[in-house]
Amino acid sequence: MVRRARRINRELAEIYPYAHPELDFRNPFELLVATVLSAQTTDLRVNQTTPALFAAYPTPEDMAAAVPEELEEIIRPTGFFRAKARSLLGLSQALRDEFGGNVPGRIEDLVKLPGVGRKTANVVLGNAFGVPGITVDTHFGRLVRRWKWTEQEDPEKVEAEICAIFPKSEWTMLSHRVVFHGRRICHSRKPACGACPIAPLCPAYGEGETDPEKAKKLLKYEKGGQPGQRLSPPPDYPGLPAPPLGAAQEAPDGS
Repeated sequence: MVRRARRINRELAEIYPYAHPELDFRNPFELLVATVLSAQTTDLRVNQTTPALFAAYPTPEDMAAAVPEELEEIIRPTGFFRAKARSLLGLSQALRDEFGGNVPGRIEDLVKLPGVGRKTANVVLGNAFGVPGITVDTHFGRLVRRWKWTEQEDPEKVEAEICAIFPKSEWTMLSHRVVFHGRRICHSRKPACGACPIAPLCPAYGEGETDPEKAKKLLKYEKGGQPGQRLSPPPDYPGLPAPPLGAAQEAPDGS
C-alpha cells in the first residue's frame, strides 16, 4: 500500500505540476480569511467575494473594527455569512490584540483563533509560511479512502495516518495534488475512471465511467477546458482564470 501510495503521488506530481492553493491571497492574513470563508462553499465563490472584502478591510486592525452588518453583507455570497462574520471579527481582534496584527506561524496559536481548526491552520502554515502539513478537506479524505490509504473518517486520524506514509517535505504539495485530482477527475458521484491517468494504480477503478469518451466529458476545470477557481491563478496554471462575481455563472465544485 505504501509503495502504491507513493507511486500515485509521483504520478500526480507529473499530472499536476502546477498544483496550488485555489484561494486567491497576497499575504497570510488574506489566506487565513479566505480559508475561513471557504467552509461550505466553493473556492471560486470565495475568490469572487474577497476582492471587495480586502478593499474594505485590508488589515486585521481594519477588519476588527468593522461594523458587523457591513461585513456580513460583503461576505453574504459565501453562505453562513453571520457565523463567518463572527469568526472573522473574532480572529481579527485576536490578531490585533494578541499577535501585534500578524498571523502567527505556529499551529498551536492558529487553532486558538475563532473559526480556525487544524485544516485551516495547515492551509495557512503550508502555503503562507512554508511549514509542511496535510490538509484534510472533503476531497482529500474521500480520495485517500477510495485509494485504501486509510479507513479513518475523522480528519485528525486521516491526517496522522497519511503523514506516516509520506516524507514531511511532500505533505503540502501532496494535499494540493490530491485535491486537484478530486475536483477535476476523481469526482464523488461519478469519477471519470476512463480518463484517469492513474487508473492502473487505483483499487477503486470501475466505480465511475470507464468509457474513455464518456469519461472525458466528465472532466472539470482546466482538464475539461473550463475556467479554474482563481481569478488570479499562478503564472504556470494552464487553464483560464475564473470570472469575477456576476460575470458568469459559477462553475460546479466537482465534488
